[in-house]
Amino acid sequence: MRVAVYSTKPYDRQFLTEANPAPGHRLSFLEPRLTPDTVPLAADADAVCAFVNDDLGGGVLERLAALGIRHVALRCAGFNQVDLRAAERLGISVSRVPAYSPHAVAEHCAALVLALDRRTHRAYNRVREGNFALTGLLGFDLHGKTVGIVGTGRIGTCFARIMTGFGCRVVASDPHPSEECRALGVEYLPLGPLLAQSDIVSLHLPLTPQTHHFLGAAELDGMRDGVMLINTSRGMLIDTVAVIEALKRGKIGYLGLDVYEEEADLFFEDLSDQVLRDDVFSRLLTFPNVLVTGHQGFFTREAMTSIAATTLGNLTAAERGEGLNLVTAAHVAR
Repeated sequence: MRVAVYSTKPYDRQFLTEANPAPGHRLSFLEPRLTPDTVPLAADADAVCAFVNDDLGGGVLERLAALGIRHVALRCAGFNQVDLRAAERLGISVSRVPAYSPHAVAEHCAALVLALDRRTHRAYNRVREGNFALTGLLGFDLHGKTVGIVGTGRIGTCFARIMTGFGCRVVASDPHPSEECRALGVEYLPLGPLLAQSDIVSLHLPLTPQTHHFLGAAELDGMRDGVMLINTSRGMLIDTVAVIEALKRGKIGYLGLDVYEEEADLFFEDLSDQVLRDDVFSRLLTFPNVLVTGHQGFFTREAMTSIAATTLGNLTAAERGEGLNLVTAAHVAR
């Protein structure tokens, strides 16, 4: 199968190429993101391979269908960037990578918790400047703290396992409780009590119409003063403007983000020689108790190997007319 691979970085080329000898697909690696303007780059392809910030709205899908594209292979778990109803109408099948390494994201989430707690990112910069003072670096013991996990799928469950290892009390909110979490001693609560009791709140939810701005001003007001909030799932789960207001008044004491509402114009690119035009994001960076990473939670060798293998397997299945890891319009209503 001839595949136009959009949003290609050197690591994408490396892992997809390493996984491709057996499938033998003809991969055309394209650095630009998929947009209405870059659709023509897929003119000779049978399928496109896309990532989290590629545009797969109805307009783009119509243009792809006109080129003869019949399959979109997402090399990610999320599919909120795809107009699945339009894809279904146009006869374009869409596959994703439903699971790669839950450990990768869960461990990155734990890394954000530890870095914010012990201010290791600030200590690193201080020491490099010859400043060995401890003032302003006071942390707290994780042992005995209450960690609230919203969403206990594979990643949330893995994070629960890590936090119980630190001796934390772990509570969770999920309409479909995990028996593995329960076996760990995790207590399931409604969202309100979870937010009110938790010293640390971590989000592990997909982005759907129902979870857009899942945490807004009202939910933030229901949290403990000085709470630590972590989001490694999808940026639009939280209302960033409301979060900034909560930071300003001390309701949020620590904020760790690996995702951001408007990350499509920022993340995965080197913008170090440019002025950031996103005033909301720039405001976030002014807080000393905020730590932002550029959507790297998935970025481990094990996860990238798994993503590449699953993506190519999905393409092989599509070539054979088989359905593997497909997402359809029915998923939107879930």
